[in-house]
Amino acid sequence: MVDSHLIGTALAVAKSAAKKAGLEARRIREQGSFSIEMKGSRDLVTEADLACETIIVETIRESFPDHLILSEEAPLPNLKSLAQGPLWIIDPIDGTTNFAHGHHCVGVSIGFAIDGIRQVGVVYCPFLEELFSASRGEGAFLNGSPIHVSGVTKPEEALIATGFPYQRSNIQGIIHRLESALTRFRDVRRLGACSVDICFTACGRLDGYYEDVKPWDVAAGLMIAEEAGAVISRFSDPYAQFPAWEDPENLTPTDIDGTNLIVSAPGIAEALIQALEI
Repeated sequence: MVDSHLIGTALAVAKSAAKKAGLEARRIREQGSFSIEMKGSRDLVTEADLACETIIVETIRESFPDHLILSEEAPLPNLKSLAQGPLWIIDPIDGTTNFAHGHHCVGVSIGFAIDGIRQVGVVYCPFLEELFSASRGEGAFLNGSPIHVSGVTKPEEALIATGFPYQRSNIQGIIHRLESALTRFRDVRRLGACSVDICFTACGRLDGYYEDVKPWDVAAGLMIAEEAGAVISRFSDPYAQFPAWEDPENLTPTDIDGTNLIVSAPGIAEALIQALEI
């Protein structure tokens, strides 16, 4: 039995941390100048990512000094430990490229899991002033009001979102899935922030989303989407080198794993799964 007081406190801490980090992200961008470093040929990190991570971690540590934290900008812990005890999964700025280029589709993503099972999710969009939140069994909310997935049932009326990885060795699979989605659905959007894509699916602005991403991209959003009534599933990828996040044995708990992820409204879930089975 999960401690309801723990979950309630974790939700409050996640909301507080996300808002504080989001305000810092806005302050840094509005000052007009910030440092940018490259993590790869396309992937980047800004001083805002690091400043927001510090704010989030410090806020969590004030209430939960012993909890494990998995963050995009921090060294990876032992993957086996992710399924043991309380775990925070954070992306201080999801959509860093959007942030750096002045776009509004940016999310501060904070998820909380116990023994590998997601329990709390908070995504704050600082440039939209929208706070998405959920805890297990309590519903999903946008700025305090309940949200639900769309009721769309016809694929040709559904709006789908996806994203593209910075490492594009698997470009063949990406293009095949995109072609299939464009052929079967109304249209496809590429907004550039996975956590926001999932939250937009949760509140009906999108009807489905798919991508192969990391735990910090999805842990919070999946909790919100699940509580909003979304169907969560996976697609297979015959073109991938191996079907796992950074590890051929994929020790990441399923509940926080972003590998080959599909999130959709129930009415088009089967159609989206079929479209992505290339």
